[in-house]
Formats: sequence, structure tokens, C-alpha cells
Amino acid sequence: MNAGYSLHLHFKHFDYIRAHHTMKPRIILDSSKFALTVERLCHQLIEQHRDFSQSCIIGVQPRGIYLAERIHSRLQAILKKKDIQYGKLDITLYRDDFRQKGKPMTTNETDISFSLEGKNVVLVDDVLFTGRTIRSALDALLDYGRPNDVELLVLIDRRLQRHLPIQAKYVGKVIDSITTEKVKVEWKDLDGADKVWITSDNNE
Repeated sequence: MNAGYSLHLHFKHFDYIRAHHTMKPRIILDSSKFALTVERLCHQLIEQHRDFSQSCIIGVQPRGIYLAERIHSRLQAILKKKDIQYGKLDITLYRDDFRQKGKPMTTNETDISFSLEGKNVVLVDDVLFTGRTIRSALDALLDYGRPNDVELLVLIDRRLQRHLPIQAKYVGKVIDSITTEKVKVEWKDLDGADKVWITSDNNE
């Protein structure tokens, strides 16, 4: 048995043990680290986009808009600029599983009051998982003009679970997790505190 195949079996065995063992929910970003992460992401954006005169923020519905709103608000405070363009994008009708039977889906609000033609777009979502949501978002964006550039910003990147070749440029935290684990992002306005949890399906 070659070393590569042996190593593959080792990790498969490790994943099996983790998948069949009930793991306690654990916090991977508490409130203070959450705030520092958002602050860092904002300053990384400013390094690239300066005053955002040619750029805009687009939050992906449903959960990405909370991070996008937080980023947008903080950017305006740091730059002392109140006219940074911001929009919300619903991708429901563009999902590759939209027409699958037994999967009823409810559309969310799309609110983009400006053209994306020639703009530098920062697309924002909370968790990057398989990449399918972002693929759908890229298709949906084209209905609002042809951007000059599209960059992806996410709070959590689950890098081992990608189904499509999609990469975030701005990442709050990278985690290695198995498919049976779930990442839950909580927001102060909705849940009482800003936190990111990782938990197994058995704890849901």
C-alpha cells in the first residue's frame, strides 16, 4: 500500500469518527474577535478601494446582508463618507436546485437602485461553503449591469467543502470542518450577540 493511499484512509477514518461522535458546540469567534475581524476586513477593503467612489457593496440574501450592512456602516464611519453605494441581492431564482421537487423556496428582497456597469463590486456573504450560492450570485449580478470587477468577502471560509472553483479575496476566518458540522453566525441585532459557532448536526 503506497503512502498516499494510506494517508487518505487515515483521514477518511478520522472523518468517520468525528461524524459519528456528538461534538459540543464551540465558539470560533466571540464578540470581541468578531468586532476585530470586521474592522480588519474594512481596512483591507479601504486599501484596495480607497474612497469607494468607483466601488459598491452588495450583500447576498438572506444571511450575507447582515455582514454587508455592518461592513457598509463601518466603512462610512471610517471614511466619513455617507454615499458609499450598497445593495441587497436575492439569488433564489438563479440557484441550480431551484426547480428540484420537494424543495420549496421563498424569494427575498433584491434592492439595487444603481447600475453595476463598470463598477468594482464587493460581494458579501457570511459563510463560503460549497460555492454554489456565490455562483448563483454572479449570474444574478449581470441583470444589473456588467461590473468592471467582482471580489468576494466572507466572514467564514469552509475551505475543505468547496464544490466549485470559487475563492474569496477577503476572509474573516478560515476553518477546516467536515460536512456534518454546521457553522452558525449570530448577530447582535437578531440574536443578542455577535458570535460564530460550530456544531454537529446532532446538536441542531
